[in-house]
Amino acid sequence: MKASRQQSIIQLLSDCDGLTTDALAEQLAVSKETIRRDLKGLQQQGKIVRHHGRARAIHPDNRDGGEPFGARLKSHYADKVDIAHRALDWVSSGMTLALDASSTCFHLARQLPDMDLTVFTNSLPICHEMAKRERITLICTGGTLDRKYRCYVNPALISLLKGVEIDLFIFSCEGVDEQGDMWDPAEHSALFKTQLLRRASQSLLLIDKSKFQRASEVKIGSLSQVTQMITDAHPSRR
Repeated sequence: MKASRQQSIIQLLSDCDGLTTDALAEQLAVSKETIRRDLKGLQQQGKIVRHHGRARAIHPDNRDGGEPFGARLKSHYADKVDIAHRALDWVSSGMTLALDASSTCFHLARQLPDMDLTVFTNSLPICHEMAKRERITLICTGGTLDRKYRCYVNPALISLLKGVEIDLFIFSCEGVDEQGDMWDPAEHSALFKTQLLRRASQSLLLIDKSKFQRASEVKIGSLSQVTQMITDAHPSRR
């Protein structure tokens, strides 16, 4: 019955732009708690996205629904620049940093001084920015360029990381849901962050207020894995 019910949920969501938990419970004649458990399972399978009490289906031809890098760079611009500036307090000479391909990390890269650092990244824009700093050692993951996200996808990432000791991994994500799970729209992006969270001695999440109570297609991990978070969100909104 569970499999049949979840299939019915997918069908209902596929026929519209999204439905609330209440609406699904009413249409399927089950409790809201049952629907929430079903939606959580479907979300973990990468079949739906939940946001502010609503759910929508992810169509097979549109599983990578994230915004292009250029659009993200303009979104919440001032907030991201300020969050990135606050992250500079975590950076000191001699460190090896890992930066993801987020727009917030790019704002951080633009503010990094030319100092004795090693920067490991999969971001093409950050690579271009670091190339301007003579004292910073740049390690790029290389691989196939994803033009939408302006990042490199390298299936040999795990092997590459074996030769790099990361002091601090700085990253952002598409959203953090009610359970404290972090999400991204693309599998390769989520995989990069999952691996760096495991490898780095410390981690720093840079996240603006628009990302809370929000999920996406692929789970990265839990906030409990993160050393510290820098955000502009009021505590009651997290």
